[in-house]
Amino acid sequence: MRTPASRFLLVSLIVALLAGIVFAPGLPGDFVFDDIPNIVNNEAIQLKTLDADALLRTIAAPQLSGNMRTLPTLSFALDFWRGGGADPAVFKATNIVLQALTACVLAWLFRSLLLIAGVREEQARWQAGALALAWAVHPLQVSSVLYVVQRMQTMSTLFVVLALLAYLKARRAQIDGRPARTAMLTTFFLWVLAMGCKEDAVLLPAYTLALELTVLRFQAADMRTSGILRRGYMIATLAGTAAYLFVVVPHFWQWDAYPGRDFSTWERLLTQARVLCMYGWQILLPMPQHMPFYYDWLEPSRGLLQPWTTLPAIAALAALLAVAWRLRVRRPLFALGVFLFFSAHFIASNVVGLELAFEHRNHFALVGAVLAIGSALAGAGERLRIRRSAQAALCAALLLALGGADALRAHDWRSRMALAEASTKIAPHSARAWILLCAGRYEAGGGAVGGNPFLDEAIDACSKGAQLAPYALNNPMLLVVLKTLRGDVEPQDWARLQHRIETVDMSLDNRRAPLILTHNAREGVKLDKQGMLKALSTLLRRAPLKPFELASISYFIMNDLGEPDTALPFFIQAIEAVPPYDPFPAQLAAELRAKGRPDLAATIEQLGTARRGLPGEAGN
Repeated sequence: MRTPASRFLLVSLIVALLAGIVFAPGLPGDFVFDDIPNIVNNEAIQLKTLDADALLRTIAAPQLSGNMRTLPTLSFALDFWRGGGADPAVFKATNIVLQALTACVLAWLFRSLLLIAGVREEQARWQAGALALAWAVHPLQVSSVLYVVQRMQTMSTLFVVLALLAYLKARRAQIDGRPARTAMLTTFFLWVLAMGCKEDAVLLPAYTLALELTVLRFQAADMRTSGILRRGYMIATLAGTAAYLFVVVPHFWQWDAYPGRDFSTWERLLTQARVLCMYGWQILLPMPQHMPFYYDWLEPSRGLLQPWTTLPAIAALAALLAVAWRLRVRRPLFALGVFLFFSAHFIASNVVGLELAFEHRNHFALVGAVLAIGSALAGAGERLRIRRSAQAALCAALLLALGGADALRAHDWRSRMALAEASTKIAPHSARAWILLCAGRYEAGGGAVGGNPFLDEAIDACSKGAQLAPYALNNPMLLVVLKTLRGDVEPQDWARLQHRIETVDMSLDNRRAPLILTHNAREGVKLDKQGMLKALSTLLRRAPLKPFELASISYFIMNDLGEPDTALPFFIQAIEAVPPYDPFPAQLAAELRAKGRPDLAATIEQLGTARRGLPGEAGN
C-alpha cells in the first residue's frame, strides 16, 4: 500500500519536470551584464582539469562578487570544465536544473506547512504541488534562472528551503515529544551552505521566527522547550535589533549620495517602498511587459511626495503588515507568506547602498508571496462556496497562464539581441538596455572593422539610447566611436559627449563608460586624440575613480596616446589611493625611465618616498 509521502513524491517530481521545461525556450542564450566579469573574464573559474589542486585553487581564488560565495563559484568552474569553456547553454542548463530541484523541495515544504495548518492530506498534496509550481514558473523568475550569475541567489534559495524543511521536521518532533537534535543540526548545516552561496541567507532566523509567529506558535510537548524557544527568539530579536541600529545603520548610513550612486540612504529607504509595491504589482499581474530586467531608469524618491506615489506606497506596505499581524492566528499561512516576503527583502531594501531594484531579489521572496496569495484565494473560495471542481479548473488555468508567460519571457532570453530588443521596448529609458542593443549589433557585424554591415543599425540604437537616457554616458560614448568608424563624426558629437560628462551624476556605470573609448581605440578605431584627452581629464576631475581604474586610464594615455605628461595626474591620483608600501610607484618609475622620461620617473619616485614617510604609516 502506497503511503501519502510516496504518492506526493510523484507530484513533486512532476512539479520539478514542468519547472524545468518552461525555461527551455531561453536556451542557448548569451552571457549578459555581470556575467561578463564574473564568468566570461574570470580566470579563477576557468577549470581545465578536474583534480583536487585545481578545485582548491578555484575555491581559494578571490571573487568579484564576494569571497563567501564559494559554492556557486565552484559550480561555475565545473560548468566551464564540463562545457570545454564558457558555453552559456551549459551554464544556463545548470541553472534550470537548480530551479527544478528547488521546486521539488519547495513542494515538500508547502505540504508540511499545509498539514501543520490543518489541511487534509489529499488537499495538501495538490495544493502544495500547485503552490510550488506557481513559484517555479512565475515569469518574474526568468531573470533569476537565465541570468547565469544569479545562480548565487538561486542556489542559496535551494539550501534555505531545505533548511526550513529540516526546521519544520525538528519542530514537529518537539511538538510530538520526539528527539529533534539531528534535524536541528541539519538545519544549521544547511544554513551554513546557504550562506556559502549568498550572504542574505543570514536571514534564515527571520524566516523561522515567521514560522513560530504563525503556524508553529512556539508549541512543544515539553513546556520548558516552549519557554526556551520564546525566550531564545526574544533575545535574538533584541540582539539583532541592537546590532542593526548601533552597528549596521551607522556603518552604511550616508546623508549624501553613496559613492557611485545618485541617492542617499534616506532616499533609498523612501524609494524601496515604491520598489516593493512594484514587485507586488509584477507578482499579482505577471505579464512579461511589466518586467524589464534593467531598472537603471528608476528615479529615486527625494521626499515623501517626490514622486507623489512614495507616501501611498509606504501606507500600503504598512497596512499589509498590519493586516498580516492581525490575521496571524486566524489565517496563519497568509500571515506567514507576508512575513516571509518582507523578511526576504530586509537586506536588499535597507541601508546598504545597493542598486534600487533587481528582479532576482524576489527569488525566495516569491515563496512568501505565492503562499499569501494562495491562502487568500483559498479563503475566497470558501467564503464564496465555489465547488472544488471549479476551484481546480481555475487553478489549472492560472498555472497554465503563468507557465505560458514564463515561456514567452524565457524566449526573449534565447540570445543577447533578442533580450536587448525586448528590453528597449519594455524599458525605453534604460541606458543599459540600449547599450546592450547597440553593442550587440556592433559586435554582430564584426566590431571595429571596415564595412561593418550592422553599423548603421548600431548607430541608430545608440542615438536613441543617448536621447532617451540623458543620465548615462555609455550610449553617447559608443555613438562617437561608431560614427568615427563610419567616417561622419563631427565636432558637435564630441561637444555633446563632453557636455554629458560635465553634467551627469558619476554612477558606477558612468565611471566605467570611458572604457568604451579606450577599448575601441586599442582595437584600431581612429578616435580624435584631443577629444579623448579632454573626456578623460574631465572624468578625472569629476569621478571618484578606484586605483586600478586610474592606472588603466593612465597607461592608455601614456602608451596608446603617447602622452606621458598628460597621464601624470592620473598616475599621481592612483599612487595616492594605494597603500604607502605598494610596489606600483617603483614599477611605474622604471617604466617611465625605459620610455626616456627620467624627469617624470623622478616625480613618481619622490611621491612614493613621501607616501612611505607619512607619519603613522611606517611599517604598514
